[in-house]
Amino acid sequence: MRTNPDLDAALGETLRELIAGDAGAPTEITATRTIGGGSISRTLLVESGTRRWFLKLNDAGLAGMFAAEADGLRALAGCAALRVPRVVGQGVSGGQAYLLLEHLKLQGLRDGQTAAAGRSLAALHRIQGTRHGWHRDNFIGSTPQYNAEDVSWPAFYVSQRLLPQLELAEAHGYHGKLIASGERLADGLSVLFADHQPPPSLLHGDLWSGNAAMDESGRLALFDPAVHYGDRECDLAMSELFGGFPPSFYAAYREAWPLASAYRQRRALYQLYHVLNHLNLFGGAYLRQAEAMIASLLAEVGR
Repeated sequence: MRTNPDLDAALGETLRELIAGDAGAPTEITATRTIGGGSISRTLLVESGTRRWFLKLNDAGLAGMFAAEADGLRALAGCAALRVPRVVGQGVSGGQAYLLLEHLKLQGLRDGQTAAAGRSLAALHRIQGTRHGWHRDNFIGSTPQYNAEDVSWPAFYVSQRLLPQLELAEAHGYHGKLIASGERLADGLSVLFADHQPPPSLLHGDLWSGNAAMDESGRLALFDPAVHYGDRECDLAMSELFGGFPPSFYAAYREAWPLASAYRQRRALYQLYHVLNHLNLFGGAYLRQAEAMIASLLAEVGR
């Protein structure tokens, strides 16, 4: 076996047992190699003959992050229109947290081939719950994401999304205009929801192009989720924030489930959550963007 320094004997044995169970017969790991694809965790390809698995590793103290990811993947897998990597195993072994997934052959989302992908996302959003939130907290990147359930979407968004990011920013030393204007925005959000009462749709939660692809059959594949029930516009807003998806994707989504004309007003609000999270994760390069977004939203709500 070609070894990898990330795998000690205990972890190697745990993985061997997991892939044997997944293959349905005794098998051995024939190779492991580090691959790209993760900025938070180490990612490896595990091979046994011609079969492959995708492995994520991190510090043992972050096992909860992998548990939340596995939970989210299983929830997404309940949508037959999607391709989601099957969770093979998750836990701690050899002093490391691990998440072992089915390895998928993927290709990027390309315009002209993504109409079915747009319809698949609409199918995911048709899966609905009774409350906004989720049965557990999870993570947005490496930031804790709070999901205490609420029947009111605006109340949920303020208490579980906007205010926690502002509190974290203040803890990181950002004071003054960002926090004061952000709190004023939180107080005045009801204006943006006067005619909008979204049902609690099942959301990917972190839907940018790096967390989506197409499988070998042309089906939309999703991974690295931050799953919860909420306004479906959140997934679309996030997908437009960092580069966006091809136009055919959005056209097919809107054909399957049209969006309200006021979506463009709320889009900036939903994108603000992710910009604030990037500020908290990566630093002050996102400060001016966050402040400008808040100022624009305050003008929208008359504050």
